[in-house]
Amino acid sequence: MNKQLINSIVQIVQSLSPEEQIMVRERLLVDGTYPHSTEITNLALQCSSFDFLDNEPDIYNIDDGEDALCL
Repeated sequence: MNKQLINSIVQIVQSLSPEEQIMVRERLLVDGTYPHSTEITNLALQCSSFDFLDNEPDIYNIDDGEDALCL
């Protein structure tokens, strides 16, 4: 492990403006191999992946104040 290089990079990042630090953080945290959560959400909506839940009975209603029974 190159601790000197890592320490130098940390110092450089800390010398950046807050906006630039955010940009660096975003670039480091984004992994191109995984889709972004918005992409997954859009895919699920387009493919109607959760439409089966529309036909499920409502076993709990916030208006009646009763918990659903677990069997």
